[in-house]
Amino acid sequence: MTSSAFDTSQVKDKRDTINGRFQKIKSMAASRRAKLNESHRLHQFFRDMDDEESWIKEKKLLVSSEDYGRDLTGVQNLRKKHKRLEAELAAHEPAIQGVLDTGKKLSDDNTIGKEEIQQRLAQFVEHWKELKQLAAARGQRLEESLEYQQFVANVEEEEAWINEKMTLVASEDYGDTLAAIQGLLKKHEAFETDFTVHKDRVNDVCTNGQDLIKKALEETWRNLQKIIKERELELQKEQRRQEENDKLRQEFAQHANAFHQWIQETRSCMVEESGTLESQLEATKRKHQEIRAMRSQLKKIEDLGAAMEEALILDNKYTEHSTVGLAQQWDQLDQLGMRMQHNLEQQIQARYPSLGSGQALQPWPLCCRHFDKDKSGRLNHQEFKSCLRSLGYDLPMVEEGEPDPEFEAILDTVDPNRDGHVSLQEYMAFMISRETENVKSSEEIESAFRALSSEGKPYVTKEELYQNLTREQADYCVSHMKPFVDGKGRELPTAFDYVEFTRSLFVN
Repeated sequence: MTSSAFDTSQVKDKRDTINGRFQKIKSMAASRRAKLNESHRLHQFFRDMDDEESWIKEKKLLVSSEDYGRDLTGVQNLRKKHKRLEAELAAHEPAIQGVLDTGKKLSDDNTIGKEEIQQRLAQFVEHWKELKQLAAARGQRLEESLEYQQFVANVEEEEAWINEKMTLVASEDYGDTLAAIQGLLKKHEAFETDFTVHKDRVNDVCTNGQDLIKKALEETWRNLQKIIKERELELQKEQRRQEENDKLRQEFAQHANAFHQWIQETRSCMVEESGTLESQLEATKRKHQEIRAMRSQLKKIEDLGAAMEEALILDNKYTEHSTVGLAQQWDQLDQLGMRMQHNLEQQIQARYPSLGSGQALQPWPLCCRHFDKDKSGRLNHQEFKSCLRSLGYDLPMVEEGEPDPEFEAILDTVDPNRDGHVSLQEYMAFMISRETENVKSSEEIESAFRALSSEGKPYVTKEELYQNLTREQADYCVSHMKPFVDGKGRELPTAFDYVEFTRSLFVN
């Protein structure tokens, strides 16, 4: 490196670079080796755990069996098998503990998949605990079954002995010779000795039976107490649920009843509105804005109804109203508001070409409301006919059931589908069309303006125009009508010459 023939600095740099890259790749290889080993341990742990889970699942099938034997031999065989299973569980516990220790170490080392490890460990511990509980419960059941089958076997044995000896003691052979009698006495003495032994056995069997009954009763009593406690908890839970449901019913009913009452009051207020057409229109617009604003209240009722459906509440003794019904009524009220606005605007517009009819329009709604006996906002055909007659329509009198072509022609206009009713809007539209269809001369317009002016004066004031016309119509008249000049050549303040205005319209 000291020779001047080489660039020693460059060679040194390359050597350091190569050495650094080698150390880096060596470090990366070691890191990868560590991660691979860690991954191998993790997957080996999961595999071991899967094997143990399968083993536990297999043993749970055995300890979950409800076969406790049908006789003494069967119970004894099942008990022997269960003892072997308990021994197998005890022998296998170190393997279970080994898996748990491995999992805990992997989790403590902060390895990849730590959350999954902890979750699997918790499930594994729960499954192992459940297996041991099932095994203990089955062992207890088998012991009880063994005790019962042993009792049954002892009873059967004593019953067989009793049946056998019944033949002996029921015999009427008392011997006919001395030797025969002596032989029978010896047999009876032997029986009495045997009887004493079996008497103790029978007493033991009876005592054992009483113990079994007592244990069964105690077990039944414990189970009954447990069932009673569970039942009490369920009833308390159900009581809380029903109380919450009842609160929900009352809250829904409170809002629903108030909303329905508001709908009824608003409908009546809209139908019974009086005053000038402009004031009616303004009042209707305000009511319609109020109707639209109440949509939020309907939304709250719909939310409460949805909560009731989710809670499976199908009845409500506090109200007769439903979400669907209230929504339909609100929609109908909204439609009524729009129709009434449109109708009033039509009336006001219709009054412009024939202002004389503007005064005639005023009695129409009053007449309709007079004949609307049930305040439904509509007239049946007979009420409609009576209303027309009261307004001066000369309709012929016909007998019931006879054709009435003139009235039928009117119904073709107002009730073409023959639903049996004429709404206020249909009625007003018909009257407007009849009132405005014959406006043909300036004299009629003058008569209309004259009807607007107080005392039939030859002029109309600005106040009278704005009182009886729409703002646009009144603005038009004020801007196009000339001020009124009396016979002395004086202009009257805020007075306009409607005669000159009308004649100029027809001249143009």
